[in-house]
Amino acid sequence: MNFQVDELLTVTFTLFAVIDIVGSIPLLISLKEKMGAIRSAQATVVSGGLMILFLYAGKPFLKILGLDIRSFAVGGSVVIFLLGLEMVLGHEIFKGDKNAKSGTVVPIAFPIIAGSGTLTTIMSLKANFEESYILAGILINLIVVYIVLKSLKFIERILGEGGLLAVRKFFGVILLAIAVKIFSTNIAAFGK
Repeated sequence: MNFQVDELLTVTFTLFAVIDIVGSIPLLISLKEKMGAIRSAQATVVSGGLMILFLYAGKPFLKILGLDIRSFAVGGSVVIFLLGLEMVLGHEIFKGDKNAKSGTVVPIAFPIIAGSGTLTTIMSLKANFEESYILAGILINLIVVYIVLKSLKFIERILGEGGLLAVRKFFGVILLAIAVKIFSTNIAAFGK
């Protein structure tokens, strides 16, 4: 396999934008206050396990449902587009349970880190990228997730409210562009 840095960067930044761990900081901070503490390692391992499981078992699962990877990619691109729109416009499209007191696994590992948007994106990326790039992108993002969970208060202090909003909107625009690319690449297959 010929290693392509640009492909790894595309996958890594796509997942980074969808996971939106920086945009989730205000929510994570409020959950930390309610729960007393967030188990950073546990949240990272559980969310990573879900992503990797979906990377390798997602295709057979789709086959059971009678779907192919391109159909899922087109559907996934719509979800990614809506997530991007949500981030740019600041209007909630996907309703989340923000009052959950449960713990580190739910709602932090799932659905905040490895939510439906992330799992859908992983499947959508499989239509355009090799699994090794996606796995590497997942692992790089898990390192970032762990670091962010470990240093929530510090990041909040550094970025401030305006900084968090700017980062969220920036990644929203990137998500919109990626969604359009995935959609246009895979929709052509339906005409054949």
